[in-house]
Amino acid sequence: MFDTLVIATDGSESVQRAVDVALDFAERFDADVHALFVVDEGQIESSPENGREHLRAGLDTDGENVVAAVPTRAESSVTTAVREGRPAAAISDYAGEFDADVVETGTRGRHGENRYLIGGVAESVVRRCPVPVLTVRQLENGADGGTDAPAA
Repeated sequence: MFDTLVIATDGSESVQRAVDVALDFAERFDADVHALFVVDEGQIESSPENGREHLRAGLDTDGENVVAAVPTRAESSVTTAVREGRPAAAISDYAGEFDADVVETGTRGRHGENRYLIGGVAESVVRRCPVPVLTVRQLENGADGGTDAPAA
């Protein structure tokens, strides 16, 4: 049913639950797993021109570290990738390139902590991705042992 799964991650704490859920999902379906980090070209373009290459190199390193952490939590092998582009477009393109059956992502990452229901990148992926997208909400009290119950 599901042969290839893409985990879109930015390494933020709020996305860690999505990674865990995705790995469990992949294990249940014996799916190939791809962990993807996207270096946001908009972030680079909006930075001072004389610091862009330094920023790009730092973000590439961050991305490599983020995706390298995913296989340490997996039962089977994980293909890792760091791409540069607009995050939602790059995630969607990657899913199409590898004929993914599903993309999993958190609802709020580094740039979406201030979004109420769903982060900007996650929302854009849901709208444009050519394959189903499973969004995983962070539990209110953190990724481990929190509760889904709304605050009274």
